[in-house]
Amino acid sequence: MEKASNLLLKLSRRLFENLDEQERFVDALMNPKPFHRCILWCQEKPKVSPFSIEAPLSWQPHFVDRLSFGETPGQHPLHEQGYFYCLDFSSVFAASILLKISHSLKLVFDMCAAPGGKSVFAWKNLQPELLISNEVIGKRLGMLISNLKRCHIKPSIVVSKDSSIFSEMIPFSSDLVMVDAPCTGQSLLAKGEKAPGCFHPTAINKSANRQKRIIANSAQIVAPQGYLAYMTCTYSPEENEEVCEWFLKKFPQFQAVKISYLQSYQSHLTSVPCYRMFPQDRLGAGAFTVLFKNIEEGEVKQIDREILSTVWININQEEYRV
Repeated sequence: MEKASNLLLKLSRRLFENLDEQERFVDALMNPKPFHRCILWCQEKPKVSPFSIEAPLSWQPHFVDRLSFGETPGQHPLHEQGYFYCLDFSSVFAASILLKISHSLKLVFDMCAAPGGKSVFAWKNLQPELLISNEVIGKRLGMLISNLKRCHIKPSIVVSKDSSIFSEMIPFSSDLVMVDAPCTGQSLLAKGEKAPGCFHPTAINKSANRQKRIIANSAQIVAPQGYLAYMTCTYSPEENEEVCEWFLKKFPQFQAVKISYLQSYQSHLTSVPCYRMFPQDRLGAGAFTVLFKNIEEGEVKQIDREILSTVWININQEEYRV
């Protein structure tokens, strides 16, 4: 525990120059306090909310509500009926970069989808002709399918394969690829949960290498003029800014998109337009987010449904197959 505390202190000094900010960050993780619950309305929001809600932030999507303390949305009948999806406000922050995309999309691909919050957000905001949600960890598939079915997210397909498979199967096909990357999960501490070893350099480097592999594979399926969204729920620069800088050097056809409505959240650790939420600001446990655009011109490749059918589960049917 003492070693973990020392590693946390070192991280705080890397993230913040101001001593007071360092202390506030460490305290938010060592002495976690509850955050406001949040819901994303999948169906039309009632004219009169069944919940007591907080005043919205300027960038907050109209289909998202932050609830007052004491509300228990998961127990409301509308939840089981699929009217809304419960999620952390940090996830809303991370996904809010998608509000920058103003035109309609044919295909949205969520590379690391379970439990489904980012898929639901993208579907609600962008209304794509098809949403494909991938989850490589088999034991998380049931949760993903259940959430997408309950919230009536369609047309949608759930798949379960490594990112490298899709880079070969469906290159240059997706208008938007989302990578909510697996990470060390340091923000779990701000929610009072456990994340053993999350500050250890070995764990951080292992995670960063995995993230680079996933984002590199994901870049291969982004269509010309398409978008790639990269997000994490951790704080280490190695998993965030440094991944972005590595990505832009390796894939010069991509540019990071400036999100004007998130300018006050701009990371001061890089010149790349990317954005952070920290737990001491009391909005959410923390997140990192960036939106890249493939600026190349070219033809969008159409997906061969017969090939894809070998790995999909169509959640709009009564029977599912992998």
